[in-house]
This record gives sequence, structure tokens and C-alpha cells, in this order.
Amino acid sequence: MGPVRVRSTAPLRISFVGGGTDFPHYYERNGGAVLSATIDRAAHALVVPREDREVRIRSLDLGHLVGYHLDDGPTYDGVMDLAKAAIQRMGLDIGLEVDLRSDAPPGSGLGGSSALVTAVVGALAALDDRPMSADELARLAYSIEREDLGIAGGWQDQYAAAFGGFNLIEFGTPGAAVNPVECPPERLEQLRSNLLLCYTGAVRTDLGLIDTQIRLYREGREETIVGMKHLHEMAYEMRDVVGSGDLDDLGPLLQAAYENKKLMNPHIADGTPIERLFEIAREAGALGGKICGAGGGGYLLLYCRPDRQPEVRQALEAHGGRFADFAFSIRGVRARIGDRLWTPAR
Repeated sequence: MGPVRVRSTAPLRISFVGGGTDFPHYYERNGGAVLSATIDRAAHALVVPREDREVRIRSLDLGHLVGYHLDDGPTYDGVMDLAKAAIQRMGLDIGLEVDLRSDAPPGSGLGGSSALVTAVVGALAALDDRPMSADELARLAYSIEREDLGIAGGWQDQYAAAFGGFNLIEFGTPGAAVNPVECPPERLEQLRSNLLLCYTGAVRTDLGLIDTQIRLYREGREETIVGMKHLHEMAYEMRDVVGSGDLDDLGPLLQAAYENKKLMNPHIADGTPIERLFEIAREAGALGGKICGAGGGGYLLLYCRPDRQPEVRQALEAHGGRFADFAFSIRGVRARIGDRLWTPAR
């Protein structure tokens, strides 16, 4: 029999609206809500125990390799820090080989960092035969990113990766509530067929968009507060549109979400071709769209009827856009060790 191997996946997600209201500085006063759906793209982890106390972490996408001895602990230097911190938090007293890869580029706006942390935690929980609930896993992933590493951000990505599915996720001081959106499969497939994901290029990390957004809110900037309030309300409005089947109403709502995201933080498109690409997409037949993630690059989510999609694709590809096919997925994080499947409890 060969060595024990644990393979885990945690899904990426599309956030339709509400990003920013999942930050404590907002939801602790006002509550928050995000409408999101996980897709068939994921972060992947392969974990193999070692016979010594060395840890080796590889990024199969970026070619990075880092290593350290358990007795010394990791050094957080910006290279593979998410995986290092997840291993440290889980506290397994054995050496490990960890290989990581993602189905989307870094900074795509699809929740990839949180999915990676969730995949590593899931793999180590399976290896340790440790039961966890999806809520516990999401909270742990949040603690690793936000507290241990000090990475600014909200809660939505951890909950999407842990739970999976098409959900309205509400945030408040008691915690988060994950509410599945009631929608028949044929309507979900119709929705998917009306959506396009277009990659605009790597995210500019030097913009400090999340820190700026938090600062503007705390300074009491009226436009920021109004934008966040509208994004919060629109999470319920979009949920109702998906539930009712009036899917073409989603196009203008996605565009309104983008405009309110700009109210929340006017710098989200700085140094990017996003504004021009939206203009080109609408001229070619898209009914509306928004950026995925905090801004500065990454993916655009566009609503476009199938009969107009060839024109939209051609127009955006001529200006550097690259399209990614996807399907909705109901699966949250899962890990397989031998013939045993590990998933968090609901």
C-alpha cells in the first residue's frame, strides 16, 4: 500500500451583489447580505504525510516551493502564507507535503484565496479524522486570513467555499446565516446560459482598495454609505428576481450593483480597462454587468442573452478580454482520503 494521500477541493464563487456589506465595520451596525453562487472551478490541495517533521508546500500554478521545520515554525514572507497559516492553525504534529493549484488566476475576484485556505483546512481535517461543521470551517478560514495574517476582507468567500451552492448569506453580530435560493434546476441552467465571465487581466494589488473602502466608510463619506446600503438591499432584490424567473431583470440590476460599488469606492476601476470593456459589452448587446471581487482587475460578470453572446465575445476579445466557461455547483469543500469522503457537517 502506498503513502496516505488526501485530495481536497473548495469551490470558487460568483458574487452577484452585496460584497462589502460582509465586513464587520458595516454589518455590526446595519446587518449585511451577499448573493453568491459557487461554480465548477475550485482550489485544490494534495496533502501527503512525511516521516520527518519537515513541511514542503508547492504552488503548481506559480512554481513556488517553500519549506520549514515544524519545530521552527513558518516565516510569513508573502510566499504561500495562506497555506502556512492554515497548517499552523490546524496543529498536526507531523511533516507534510502539500501541493496546491487553482482553476483561476490569483486576484480573479472569484474568492480563490479563501477557497485555497478552506481546501487546506479540509484536507488536514480529513487527515486528522477531525469532524467540523461548515460554519466552524468558515470561521476558522476567516480567522486564518483576517486575524493570523491580517489580510483585509469580509466573510462571504469563506462561507461560500465551506457551504457551496446558490445562497443569500446574511451577516450580523450573532454570526452568519446561509439561506439557499429556491430555484428549479432548469431556471438555474437558463441563468447560467445568460451569464458570461470575462477576464480583464491581473488585479492591481497596489491600489489598497479594501483599506480605502473601510476608511471611506469610517470617515462617514455619504456616497460610500449610500452605496453600501443599496448593495445590501439589492441582495434581496436579486434573490427575488432569480426566484421569480424574471431573469432579464438581472442585467440592469448587475449594472446598478456596479454603479453602487463605485459609490462605495470610486477607485475600483483605476488603472484598468474595466469601464471601457463595460461600454463595449453593452454596445454589443449585454444587458449589464459588474466586476467580481473588490476591483482593480479580475473578472467581469455580464448578463447577455445567448443570441447576442457571439457579438459580445468577439468585441471584448478584440480588446484583450478572455472568457471562461463555467457551471453552477452545489458542492462545498470536500476531501477524499483513500475511499473515505470527508465533508463538513451542515
